Amino acid sequence: MNIKKIESNDKIGIILAVTLIAFVVISRVLPHPANFAPIGAVALFGGAILPKKLALTLPLAAMIISDLLIGLHPLIIFTWGSFMLIALLSSYRFKTISATNMLGGSIGASIIFYVISNFGVWQEGRLYPATLAGLTNCYYNALPFFRNTLLGDLAYTGVLFGLFVVAHKLVKSRQTSVV
Repeated sequence: MNIKKIESNDKIGIILAVTLIAFVVISRVLPHPANFAPIGAVALFGGAILPKKLALTLPLAAMIISDLLIGLHPLIIFTWGSFMLIALLSSYRFKTISATNMLGGSIGASIIFYVISNFGVWQEGRLYPATLAGLTNCYYNALPFFRNTLLGDLAYTGVLFGLFVVAHKLVKSRQTSVV
């Protein structure tokens, strides 16, 4: 099923989307495998579904709140920046939402996070030398984390968009049956 972005005057749609995002963000602070987290999916979902202003602020707010709870780290500019970029790109990329778009978007979000966050690890200079070999080694050693990022993004993207489609159908059917 193809669905369109929520209009800024669609209060029910926005509340529904924000509620789904909040539930998913809560899962970031619960114990989970390394990098199997919902924020990439939240950025993708927010960018694809919400009006642009909310699409860009919700992933950042989610990161700020959850990082304050689980601990700040020196790579914030890279992690937060990657999620903002995912939200921005998905806000431009997705005019309608389909399973194919979301699969590609989820894989793309994982790659963006992998490339940017590991560049940050390398650039920080504590683990790898500031050479091309150091950068290559950093990306190679991060591959196991990429697997979890990809699996987490795919799972949470499926959950967010799936629940949204189901809830969207329920709300629309109730609105038409009341009228």
